[in-house]
Amino acid sequence: MNGKIIDMESQFGKGDKKMGMAGLIIAAALFLVFQMYHIVPPGHRGISVFLGKVDPQQRSEGITFKWPFAEQIIDFPIMQLKADGKAASFSSDLQNIVIGYTVMYRVPEGQVVRLFQQYKGDPYSSLIEPRVQETVKQVTAMSRAEDLVKNRERVKEDVVMKIRPAVGDLLQIVDIALTNIDLSEQLEAAIEQKVVREQEALAKNFELEKERKQAEITIVRAEAEAKSVQIKGNALKASPEVVQLEIAQRWDGKAPLSVSVAQGGSNVLLPLK
Repeated sequence: MNGKIIDMESQFGKGDKKMGMAGLIIAAALFLVFQMYHIVPPGHRGISVFLGKVDPQQRSEGITFKWPFAEQIIDFPIMQLKADGKAASFSSDLQNIVIGYTVMYRVPEGQVVRLFQQYKGDPYSSLIEPRVQETVKQVTAMSRAEDLVKNRERVKEDVVMKIRPAVGDLLQIVDIALTNIDLSEQLEAAIEQKVVREQEALAKNFELEKERKQAEITIVRAEAEAKSVQIKGNALKASPEVVQLEIAQRWDGKAPLSVSVAQGGSNVLLPLK
C-alpha cells in the first residue's frame, strides 16, 4: 500500500515538472515572437541598426520585422517639431538684449538615416540651435534696440531668411517666432517716456492742424461773401434797372403804406393814408 502511494506521488511530481517545462518553453517562444517585430508609430520612420550597422533603407510606420536580439529599430520623428531658446546679444547702440524665440522645424523624410548617422539622432541641438543663436546675434547687431522692439516682424523675417541657407537641405525650417525681446529696465523706461512724448506731440499737431483748417475755411467764406457783394455792386452800377426788377420780383401785390422821398439830402417817410 505504501509503495503505491509513493509511486503515485512520483508520477504527480513528474507531471508538474513537465507542465512547468512546457510553460517555460511557451513563454520563451512568445518572448522570441515579440522580439521579431516592431511597431513604428505614426509620424515616424524606423531606423534599423543590425549589430551596430545602420541600414540605409528606413522603415515605414506600422509593423516591421527584425532579427531578434541582433537588430534594433529606432523611431525617428518626421512630423513638425518645435524648440524654444534664448539668445543674448547686443544692438547697434550697444544695448544688452535677450531675445526669446521658438523654432518650428521638420525632418525631411529622405534625410532621416543621414541625420541619425551624422548628428547622433538629435539634429536640433547640433545643427539648428548654434546657427539660430549666431543668426539672431547678427541681425540684432544691425539695429538699434528701440527699432528691434518696433520692428519685430522684420527682425523675424531677417532671421528666417539667413537661417535657412545656413541649415541647408538637411532640415526644413518652417518658421521662427520671436516670443520675447527683453531689454534693461532703464532702456524700457526711456522708450516708454519717448513714446509718451511722441503721442503728446501728435495730439498737439492735430489740434494745430484742426485750427489751421478752420481758419482757412473762415477766410474762404469771407472772401466768397466779399466777392459776392462786389459782384452785386458792379451789377447795380452797370444796370440800375436791376433794382426795379428786384423790387418787382419781391412785391406781394399790396400797396405800400408809406413812401420815401428826398428832402434836404435825407430820406423822409410819408404816410399814404
